[in-house]
Amino acid sequence: MPFFKDLRRRSKASFKTEKSSNDSDGSNGSEPTDKSSTTLDSIYGVSTTPSSLHPSLSNLALSKANGAGAGAMPLPTRASPANSSNNRYSITGLTSPVSNGSSTPKLPLSPYAPRVLSVSENSWVHQKVLLIYGQTGDPAQRAFDGTLTITHHQDNFPQTSWPVNDCHFKALVHLSPGPNRLRIDFVSPKLRDSTNTSHSSTILINYLPMVSAPPLQLVILLGKDSPGTYDAVPERIQREGNGLDTAIRKFRMAAYLWQAFTGEQMHRNGFGRRCFRFEEEWQTGSLSYRDRETGQMRNEAKIHVVRTEKTVAELRDLDLAQQHDKAQRKGDLFTIAMDAVKAHFNPLPGQKQYVSVLLLDTHWDTRSKTITGHAALGGGGGEIQLAIFGSHCLQSYPTSIEEVVPALSDCTRTDTNFVANDCNAAGSNWEAANIGIGAHLHETGHLLGCPHQESGIMLADAVHFNRTFLTREPYSTRTKEQGMRLVLPKDEIKWHRLDALRFRTHPCFRLQCDQPTNSEDGVVVWPVEQGKLLVTAVTGIAFIELYPEGDEPCHSWIEYTNTDVGLGGSPKQVLLTEGDLRSRLPEDRKNKKLRLEIHSIGQGKLVIEDFGQLISKKAGVKLPNGQAGFYGSKLGAAQMEGHEPTQVLLHSQSSQKMLLRSIKIYSGFAIDGLEFFYEDGSSQLFGKRGPATGGVPGGSEFFLDTRKGESIFGFYVRAGFWIDGIQILTSSGRRSAIFGNPLGGSG
Repeated sequence: MPFFKDLRRRSKASFKTEKSSNDSDGSNGSEPTDKSSTTLDSIYGVSTTPSSLHPSLSNLALSKANGAGAGAMPLPTRASPANSSNNRYSITGLTSPVSNGSSTPKLPLSPYAPRVLSVSENSWVHQKVLLIYGQTGDPAQRAFDGTLTITHHQDNFPQTSWPVNDCHFKALVHLSPGPNRLRIDFVSPKLRDSTNTSHSSTILINYLPMVSAPPLQLVILLGKDSPGTYDAVPERIQREGNGLDTAIRKFRMAAYLWQAFTGEQMHRNGFGRRCFRFEEEWQTGSLSYRDRETGQMRNEAKIHVVRTEKTVAELRDLDLAQQHDKAQRKGDLFTIAMDAVKAHFNPLPGQKQYVSVLLLDTHWDTRSKTITGHAALGGGGGEIQLAIFGSHCLQSYPTSIEEVVPALSDCTRTDTNFVANDCNAAGSNWEAANIGIGAHLHETGHLLGCPHQESGIMLADAVHFNRTFLTREPYSTRTKEQGMRLVLPKDEIKWHRLDALRFRTHPCFRLQCDQPTNSEDGVVVWPVEQGKLLVTAVTGIAFIELYPEGDEPCHSWIEYTNTDVGLGGSPKQVLLTEGDLRSRLPEDRKNKKLRLEIHSIGQGKLVIEDFGQLISKKAGVKLPNGQAGFYGSKLGAAQMEGHEPTQVLLHSQSSQKMLLRSIKIYSGFAIDGLEFFYEDGSSQLFGKRGPATGGVPGGSEFFLDTRKGESIFGFYVRAGFWIDGIQILTSSGRRSAIFGNPLGGSG
C-alpha cells in the first residue's frame, strides 16, 4: 500500500511539473501571444516589432535555449488563452497544433520567422482567396531573399511557395469556410546553419462567405458558331491549350485576383474586409494545378458560358471594333452582350444582376492591325449591370494560384504575329496580363457604379496591377526600364477613396452585420433661410461629391461614413452652406458654378446642377398667406419632346377653407399628370390628363380621410429622364401604391 501511495505521489508531482511547463507555452519566460504581427505603419511601409512580442524577453528566451543566463530570475508566466494564437517563435520538445491540424513537435525558435502584417490573428474575412503581406526578420538590419511555403489548414489545399525579396513577401492563401490555421515556413540560403533552426510561424484566419449578398456573375460570351478558342502563340497552345476549358480556368483565376485586391483595398480604407462574391458551384478545382491532376472537387466560382445569336464573323466586324478609327458601331458589342446576358439570366423586374463578360472571340487582325471582337465598356441599367472586355490578353493570365507570380513576372516578348500588343502597353507577357486583368477590372468598376477617378484603377493604373501581388517587378517594355526592386504596399495601385465609399454601401459588398436599409433610397433637399440647404435621406447620407465647373473627375468630397461597423452611423440629414462647400475647393475653382452629387446609404443619388442658384433669392417664393416658400430641386431631365417644366401651388396649403379630398393620378409607363380635387368641386391640374403613355383610362384616384383630418404629407418620386413613378404620403402615415413605373428611374 505505501508503494502505491508513493507511486501516485510521484505521478502527481510529475504531472504538475509537466502542466507547469505547458502553462508557460514553452516560451522560457516570454509572454505568450494571442495576436499575429499586425503593426501597420504607413500601410505596412515600416518594419516594427509587434506590440505583443517583447525583444528583451525573446532575447532571454534565446539565451536560455543556448544554455546561457542560468542565474537569471525566471519571468512570471500566465495561462494561454483558450483560442489558438499566432506562434511566431517555435520551441523544441513541446507540442501544439499546427496548420495541418495534427500535433507535431515545435521547432527551434527563430527571429526570422515570418510575420504577417496585413491581417491580424483570428481575423474574419469574406473571400476564398486572401492576399497577405509580411516580413521575415528585420529588413533594416539585414535584407535577404528566400522562399516562403504556406501549408493550409488540415492540408485541405496544396502547399504553395512564394518569393521573399529583401525580407518582404506577398502571398495568396486559399481559405475554407470556418477557422483556418495556416503554417508559414521561410528558408533562405543565407540562413543555413548547423542548428537545424526552423523559421516558422502560424496564423489563424476565419473565413465567413457572404452568401446573403448578390454575386458578381462571370460570363464567357461566344458567337453561335464559335470553336471556343482564343488567340495564343503556338508554344502556349502546345503547352496549355487555348480552348474553352483553359479560358474558364484563366478567367476564374483573374476574378479571384480582382477579389483579393478589392478585399485588401477595402480593409486599408477602414471598411473591413468587404468584397464582392461570386456564384460558386461544386466542380473539379482549378485554383491549384494539382487539383486537375488528382480530380479534386471544390466549390469555386462558376463561369457561365453563353452563346449569342451572332456569328463569329459578325462579332469580328471591323465596324464594331472599339479601337478601329473608322468604326461606326463601336457600342454594338455592348448591346449584343446585354441581349445575350438578359436572355441567359432572364431576370424578373427588380432582380438586378451584376455581370462581367469576357468576349472569347476577340481576335488580333494582323492585316488591319486591329483587335476585333473587343470593346472595353461598363455600365448598364434596369435589371442588368454589365462590363465587357476582350480575350486578346488571355494567354498571359495565370490558370492557378501557383502560376500568379510566374505569370506576372514573365518577360517573354509579345509576338504580334499571333497576339496583340494592346495600345503598345503589352509588350511582354506580364504586361499583357496587367492590361487584360486590370483593364477588365476597370470596366467591372463601372458596372459597380464607379466613374473615372483622378487616380487608381478607375484612371489608368491597370499597367501596375502586378504590383499588388509581387515584391519585385520585372523589366518593362513599356517604360524601357527595370521595374521596382522592392514593391511595398504603398507602391501598389488602389481603388480610389470614392470607389471605396461607393462599394461600402453597394449591395454586392453587404456584410451580415450591416443594418438592413430602407427601401426608400432617395435624397431630398430643402432650401431654407439664409442661403442654407437641408439634405435629408431616410437611409442616411453617405458622401457628397463637389464638382466646380470644368472639374472632372471629382477632386473634392465630403464623406459621412468612416467606420466599418455596419451602416447605421450615417446622418439622416445635414445642413450645407455655400461658404463651407467652397472652402473645400482649390483657390482657382472657388468662384465657379458648383455642381453637387449627393449619395445615400441606400444607393440613391441626387444631382444639383447649380448649388448657388438653388439657394439664391430666386429660389424663394412668397405664398398667398404671406409666408416664405422655397423651390426644391427639379425632378426629371425634361429632355423629351413635348415635355415642359410644370409647377402648382395647392389651394389647400394657402387657404384653410379649401379642403383637399382626393388626388387623381394619370399614368401608364410614366406619370402624365396629377389632378387635385377639393370638397367645393374645384380642382387643380398638375401636368396633363392622360394616359399618354398607356395605363388606366381616366386615371387612378386616391382618397384622403378628411373626417380624421388627413392631408398630404409629401410624395415619393422616381425620376430619370422623366417622372417614372409617384407615391402619395399622408399625415396619418398612409402610403398609396407607386403609380406609373415603380422600378423606373431612381427614388
